[in-house]
Amino acid sequence: MPHFFSRLQEGNPRSITAMLLAVMLFSVMDSLIKALSAHYPPLQIAAMRGALTLPLIALWIQWRGAWAEVWRARWPLHLLRGGLVITMLVLFTYGVRGLPLTNAYTLMFFAPLLITVLAWPVLGERVPRAHWWAVGGGLLGVLVALRPSAEGFASWSGLAVLGAAVCYAVSAVVTRLSSRTDSKDSLVLWVMVILTVVAGALAAPQWLPLQAHHLALWAGLAASGFLAQLAITEAFRHGQASAVAPFEYTALAWSLGIDWLVWRQLPDAFTLLGGAIIVGSGLYVLRHEQVHATAEHP
Repeated sequence: MPHFFSRLQEGNPRSITAMLLAVMLFSVMDSLIKALSAHYPPLQIAAMRGALTLPLIALWIQWRGAWAEVWRARWPLHLLRGGLVITMLVLFTYGVRGLPLTNAYTLMFFAPLLITVLAWPVLGERVPRAHWWAVGGGLLGVLVALRPSAEGFASWSGLAVLGAAVCYAVSAVVTRLSSRTDSKDSLVLWVMVILTVVAGALAAPQWLPLQAHHLALWAGLAASGFLAQLAITEAFRHGQASAVAPFEYTALAWSLGIDWLVWRQLPDAFTLLGGAIIVGSGLYVLRHEQVHATAEHP
């Protein structure tokens, strides 16, 4: 119990509240992606995610007078991040179309453990031996959640979300490399520019007209994604990553509620067991953290 209160103090109520708000908003955004995925191709949703959010980011940078920092950029890393984010969004959208949100989140939570694996060869950070055991435990949780059966492990939706988790992890490591020289505004702005232009060009041949009754969903997608990014930035700015990051797992509670209220879906025992193993492994790494992975959401 004393350890819990020391963690709370390190995170401080302001940063923890910001993290909880960010998780809620990201859950709303992902549920809107799931709803729109029944009507639009994944590439179009990715392009619209960028196009609708980009003006809000530009206004935010203008209001803060931060344009000078934006132009200092390591373009090869930005292009790599952009490609990873596009691939991640397309795979996640495809996967969440056929999976409950809770199942998708369970698999996506393997990404922080992958970041631990990548931190050693890419960033040159020492990874304690115990962390490798946690990664192995997380992989076991993934196998349990996917289920080695025709309708589980062989599910294209499940494999697509797992692919999205890999892209997320690689993107997070590339972000940490870029952040050594580039500003946060630069990182956010240029990935949205690349997302809009490249995904838009790829989606153009199969672009579908936007339906009027979906406009509120598109607006909600832009607003929730933008506000969530501000909230998570605020959370990590004022609190230690190791104290704030565990609250990201509250996304599972939101996904459970959204799945039930909107789609009347509940996860099965395999998903719950696999999720518990993955979350437990992730919390173990955070508890003994020497590798701090900066959270980022597409």
